[in-house]
Amino acid sequence: MFCDSRLPVQLMSREFRHIVRVAGTDLDGSKKLVYGITRIRGIGPSFAAAVVKAADLKAEMRVGSLTDAEVDRLEDVVADPAKHNLPARLFNRRKDFDSGRDSHLIGPDLALRVKADIDFMRELRTWKGVRHSLGLKVRGQRTKTTGRKGRAVGVKKKAAIAAARAAMREGRAEEKR
Repeated sequence: MFCDSRLPVQLMSREFRHIVRVAGTDLDGSKKLVYGITRIRGIGPSFAAAVVKAADLKAEMRVGSLTDAEVDRLEDVVADPAKHNLPARLFNRRKDFDSGRDSHLIGPDLALRVKADIDFMRELRTWKGVRHSLGLKVRGQRTKTTGRKGRAVGVKKKAAIAAARAAMREGRAEEKR
């Protein structure tokens, strides 16, 4: 069946869901499975492809056509990928400092752990921690001419000069009175 734009139109079955909740994230049901689950924070395309393969799902199927059992299988693989024999090179937390194990974090757990790592570097006063605390670039980028957005470089000086001139004018006006 074709519409006016000559693109094939998919017929939606009554089991199709436009929004599917997987691992605490709402996913667009019209996306293909591998690219749909990359919307979850901490899951990239390579990890998504491995998760779909480990869950015995078809990569071409749409997220909205997943059954509840398939969503549960997908969440189980995402929650503990080591149990499903996914290679450790795909994990985002290799040799964790606290536990020493390989793990994969997603969603708010990942955001909290990254923030804790940055705070730990600040506390130790490492070079990266100092750069983070100063709001400067951390990974060795050049800063002479780039990275000025968000930081008022010359505005403070101009504002101070303008305030001083205004104060001088007010002082002169009071002296004349």
